[in-house]
Amino acid sequence: MIKNYFCIRKSKRMLFWVLPTFLLSGNQVFAKSNFLEGKPTSSQQAKQETVTGKVTDSSTGGFIVGATIQVKDSDVSTQTDVLGAFTIQAKTGDVLVVNYIGYTTREIPVTASTVDISLVSSQEAIDEVVVMGYGSQRRSEVTSAVASVKEKDFNQGGMRSPMDLIQGKVAGLNVTRTQGSNPNSGTSIQLRGMASLSGGNSPLIVIDGIPGGSLDLIKQGDIESFDVLKDGSAAAIYGTRGNGGVILITTKKGKAGVSQFDYQTYGQREFVDRRPTMLSADQFRSYVVEGQNKPDLDLGASTDLYDELINKDNFSHFHNFSASGGGENSTYRASINYEDAQGIAKQNGREQFGGRLNFTQTGLQDRLTFATNIAANFNKANLLGGKTEYFEQAIQRNPTAAIYNPDGTFLETQGYNNFNPLARLENRIEERDQSTFSGDARLKLQIIEPLSISAFGSYLRNQYNDRQYRSINDWDQRPNSDYQGMAYAYKGNHLTWSQTFETTIDYNKTFNEKHNLTGLLGYSYQYNALESFDMSNNGFTNDAFLDWNMGAGTALTNDQLPRPGMNSFKEDNKLIAFFGRVNYNYDDRYFISAIMRREGSTRFGTNNKWGNFPAISAGWTITNEEFFTNKNIVNNLRLRAGYGVTGNQGVNNGEDGFSNYQSLILLGTGGVYPQNGVYYQTYGPSTNPNPDLKWEQKAETNLGVDFGLFNNRLTGALDFYIRKTTDILYNYVAQQPAYVASNIWFNVGEVDNRGVELQLSGIPIRKEHFQWNVDFTGNYQKNKLVTMSNDRFRSDFLEFGGLPSPGNLGNAIRLEEGGEVGSFYGKRFAGFDDEGKWLFFKADGSTAYAGEINENDLTYIGNGVPKFQASLSNRFSYKGFDLTVFLRGKFKYDILNTADMFFGNQKWLPNNVFESAFTSNAGINDDPQFSDYYLENGSFVKLDNITLGYNFNLKTNYVRNMYVFLTARNIATFTSYSGLDPELQDTGFDSGIDGRGFYPRTQSWSVGLNIGF
Repeated sequence: MIKNYFCIRKSKRMLFWVLPTFLLSGNQVFAKSNFLEGKPTSSQQAKQETVTGKVTDSSTGGFIVGATIQVKDSDVSTQTDVLGAFTIQAKTGDVLVVNYIGYTTREIPVTASTVDISLVSSQEAIDEVVVMGYGSQRRSEVTSAVASVKEKDFNQGGMRSPMDLIQGKVAGLNVTRTQGSNPNSGTSIQLRGMASLSGGNSPLIVIDGIPGGSLDLIKQGDIESFDVLKDGSAAAIYGTRGNGGVILITTKKGKAGVSQFDYQTYGQREFVDRRPTMLSADQFRSYVVEGQNKPDLDLGASTDLYDELINKDNFSHFHNFSASGGGENSTYRASINYEDAQGIAKQNGREQFGGRLNFTQTGLQDRLTFATNIAANFNKANLLGGKTEYFEQAIQRNPTAAIYNPDGTFLETQGYNNFNPLARLENRIEERDQSTFSGDARLKLQIIEPLSISAFGSYLRNQYNDRQYRSINDWDQRPNSDYQGMAYAYKGNHLTWSQTFETTIDYNKTFNEKHNLTGLLGYSYQYNALESFDMSNNGFTNDAFLDWNMGAGTALTNDQLPRPGMNSFKEDNKLIAFFGRVNYNYDDRYFISAIMRREGSTRFGTNNKWGNFPAISAGWTITNEEFFTNKNIVNNLRLRAGYGVTGNQGVNNGEDGFSNYQSLILLGTGGVYPQNGVYYQTYGPSTNPNPDLKWEQKAETNLGVDFGLFNNRLTGALDFYIRKTTDILYNYVAQQPAYVASNIWFNVGEVDNRGVELQLSGIPIRKEHFQWNVDFTGNYQKNKLVTMSNDRFRSDFLEFGGLPSPGNLGNAIRLEEGGEVGSFYGKRFAGFDDEGKWLFFKADGSTAYAGEINENDLTYIGNGVPKFQASLSNRFSYKGFDLTVFLRGKFKYDILNTADMFFGNQKWLPNNVFESAFTSNAGINDDPQFSDYYLENGSFVKLDNITLGYNFNLKTNYVRNMYVFLTARNIATFTSYSGLDPELQDTGFDSGIDGRGFYPRTQSWSVGLNIGF
């Protein structure tokens, strides 16, 4: 497919709810489909001397420059200008023939003096370009499991993370924000389930060729596409970093032609979606003070602490301005952005600005290409507000307690685990200043027509400074505390950087018009480093200096105060790899691809520094066979099969669970040794060496089928996969002696993942002024631990999900050989006795009290990992309007309602409790106990995004396009779960536990504008 070189892209459309009468009131002309051609009525037969209009790309909305418009059966013709506009002399009843290279020709009857035309790319669905690793392929040539999401399909509205743009868009990709819209929380990303206990499970992020790229450096409006390498045969080209899959992010580049300016902006407000059902002050007096005759618990006020913690004036706004263009030999694109993101909680925000610059130039008769990217982001985050424990206090703090004492100081209640969060907001500082930078350059030389060589270098740097301060007025610093009424200060610095150099040789040759061969040989070097430093001090007698004079704290000389602290650290690692790939295409019918990567890592033992990661995949396009005759219905039918091996040595510097140097003997500090009156620090071994330590290795088999039906109005892909990850890394207990330390890292375990993924896209209705697009993704997954023991090291089971105090309830999740990841393990509820005491089933079926239950009576009672996930996107276009309705859900999993376990029990008094303590749980007269009584069905469907947009059809030489939109997110959740939100952390081994602390879930409403000049 030949794309329009001068295609001027329109900004993405966004949609919302609209009344049917409003939909029918538009007066803009929408491009007719080539599936429905209208005919002029008798009232339209009036002669038209001049016809004007615009020609656009049906996929991108961009203007098509140079398209030919001809009056059928005549010599009258014209071409579109740089804005896609045309003028032609024609009569009513004439037929305009519109064509452009790479697009399907259309014939449009003249029925009015104005007509706007959209062209559909030839074989658009199967011939789009897909970024692979170190190159790209046509979609019709891809033999692996690869999903692509283009800008026009991104989620709409204000996004806290770039990954939110594709949440629910890729089957098998799980994107979760466990703290909702908190602007300072992270995004959990997982592809095709869990694969490692210690080495990290997140996909490798590659941004414009930089492995391990920072998501802080890409913003809405700058992203062209996401390409997700899901299976081993696609990800093997990245070797030891491809176990969790690979996400390739491509940013927008400049295009030759008329200079363009684009501005994108939105403003957003957050509103509390659902609040917990704790007792109000009036209910507390009725149920507790009066109902249980406890007058001493009435503290005389009526306080809604939850409401006091909410930032009702929150307003977030985002701005991105870009300029792009170029000439025959050079192109550029530069953008600057600013965002002020305010959370729903007080003192919870993030302000950031940054920019991105891309420049490309060709020379030597187009044989030499130089390209460079520079990006930077600077942000300042207020981390003080929005802590989950603050909103836990909003539930449990006595609602009859005032916020302030009569003298204006903050009132601190003395119940279990109590503190006044508003006092902390007043008397503390917790901030982070962060800067992130990346720069890269690529030089490519075409030696001869089929052979080229390129060199790529990049530098990525991320640094942040933390500051914390607790005032002399803070409750934890009070005079009768260890701090003796004096203040505390902390400062920390964290720096990571990476340097990458890669060189490749590419070969692309077609023989006898049917045999296409492409080859790649490459070398890769990457150096990663981490440095950190922090210090703390206390004994500040006033707040004059805050944390800007650390030496003023008297704890340095006063040993009656808590000890000051000072720490520094550095670690680094290197990766060196040689890799190659061969793709063969015979007559667009048979395809085969083979990959080999040999990689070495300094993280592993002397005996296993290097490893091999092969892959092979093949495809067969059945519809291109001569014997296949049913092409009017089945337009595309392809079978794919792939097998690939990837490794896991972690993606980050010790930030993914497995740190550097674990194969070596490390020194640690011991006591001091006196010699001649001088005390010397001693050092000794702190770890056990393992020269056989190596990366985890995943072997994955993938079978898939791609299809297109009814002139590609229904397209999709179905994939089946089996992944076996062996040599799982785990920190085992080591016998002493002979081992020096108590633990040692070793490769022992095996994890099995398998699943099914389905992706569908359809156009149920395509008419002259109306079109309905539907996209569906769905997947099923199952994760199992096969083994964790061998003849040297044994682990009967692993436990996760430690439950909070009080009660010493232990862990909620157990993982043992042969068991599924995320399985709850505990007691089986049998009822209550006449006094409201817990009864549980024993192994023999009899019942007993909690104290009579032993280890043999415990069993598996549920699972917190969703078995199924699905999403459904509906997009309706009517003339200039478009409406998107996006739903997604997770199914067949359990949630442990920890909040109800404690707050729904009257034993939690005198702290505040849920209404359920006096309604559904009123019969409980016993301490909290973990059992299947508190496991609930977590399945849900969210109405996640509704966007209404309008695209103005402006006829001006100054404004290229203008689009306005209104978006609402997290509109409704359909679930039987009684907690706040059934969407929880489900990308780790402690999935499905709804904790006592939380960040409020919100609905967000945003209004935005995209305009091009």
